Amino acid sequence: MKRYLIFAALGPLLGGFLLLLATTYTSGYWTQTNIGEVKKLLVVFARTLQYAYLFGIVPALMMAAVDDILFHVKRLGSGVRILIIGVLAFVASELLFGSRGPDSGAVQFILYGLPGLVPATIASWLAHKYAEPQPQPAA
Repeated sequence: MKRYLIFAALGPLLGGFLLLLATTYTSGYWTQTNIGEVKKLLVVFARTLQYAYLFGIVPALMMAAVDDILFHVKRLGSGVRILIIGVLAFVASELLFGSRGPDSGAVQFILYGLPGLVPATIASWLAHKYAEPQPQPAA
């Protein structure tokens, strides 16, 4: 259960922020940046955080379910499982958000894949660290 809570708490938060950064970068907003523009970005993020959770909770829980399934595959180590989750989340995020608009290329491919990769990888690592049962040392 902890695994799902970790993914649900971190996924939409980090993914929403990275998606906001990706869209502002591709729109040309970051050409002349000063501290006032960064404050505006953070205000927009604070105001849209509820929507990030509204639309991001289901994909985050789906990644948690895949992580849980892979946890039960005994031949996979934690590093391989984290890598698989990161790649799956990157591909899903890129297919969902990428290839929209006139810009399409490597930069857009990477920018729109990161909102899936970063939160899923961090959440999977935290789930490995805190949600998995630790082996008890032999006494």
